[in-house]
Amino acid sequence: MPEKIKPQLLSFLAPSDAPLTILVVESLTYLPDLRTMFPHAELFAVAADGDAFHRPEYAALGVQFTALDYLAAPLPFAHETFDYIISDLTLEPAGNPQDIAAGFSQFLKQTGALLTSFRNIRHWSVLAELMDGHYYHVVARLYAVQEFEKLLYASYYKDVRVRPQRRPAPAGELDRLVAAGFDNLNDDLETEFWLVYAARSMPELSLLKSFFTAAERKELARLLHRIEYDVDTAQQVAAFWQFYHRVGLFPDYTSAFVKEAVFHPAQFYRRLSAHSDAAEQAMVQEIVQAAHDAARSGEEAAMLAALADELAGKEAEP
Repeated sequence: MPEKIKPQLLSFLAPSDAPLTILVVESLTYLPDLRTMFPHAELFAVAADGDAFHRPEYAALGVQFTALDYLAAPLPFAHETFDYIISDLTLEPAGNPQDIAAGFSQFLKQTGALLTSFRNIRHWSVLAELMDGHYYHVVARLYAVQEFEKLLYASYYKDVRVRPQRRPAPAGELDRLVAAGFDNLNDDLETEFWLVYAARSMPELSLLKSFFTAAERKELARLLHRIEYDVDTAQQVAAFWQFYHRVGLFPDYTSAFVKEAVFHPAQFYRRLSAHSDAAEQAMVQEIVQAAHDAARSGEEAAMLAALADELAGKEAEP
């Protein structure tokens, strides 16, 4: 039978003094290490067996425990509560794995991530059992890595990363499987478990969302779109600069937000500059320069360089 998974999901995280909010589902063995890594975090734990909460190793960790079967009842928390949800083999026993994965995503902050794992159906031990006419995982759903990634992307996660946890095969076993037609790309046949980090947002968007509140980001997006589409533009530009100074925006952040939120950036920057005073026009050029410095393609960089020259020329006009 396959070995029990070694608890290694915390390898995705770096220790921090940040006041994070973290939920552990069933995998209570992570709690002591979590408290060491994140001394100022709020720790929550959910498990069907409430007696497990009374173990001495959890007594002084300051964990808020809830006895609950996550497969049978929804989590009793507000949406967008947690920075991380941590749970090994979460979806293996689920009859409706996509519902569970999508449900968990609702409890993550926009910058949050689910750390989980799954048993690799292509591990040599599982294939050897099947070739011998046995299957011992009748109450578990096993996955290949591509299938699991598709499930998570369909469950509202935007960035999925995996790491292998391997258990080598006995001598001669891999040769037998390869001869039977099983490919062994990237040592897949010796990967017993896959460790998974599934984030709600792409890394760039997570960074954008980490600086300001959801209400501030919503207000900024509304201002940008109204300027972009020439809706009461002079008034909206004035409101933009008031907002810019009130919340403490800066060129790198603003240019990155424009890139993610605006469909026609050149049109937006022209309208923003045209309705700005001289000092504000200089700030527009700083924002465009920041966008140029962060450009990811030659075409984008050329467009922004030409726009910067155009805006500089207009500023120089009497």
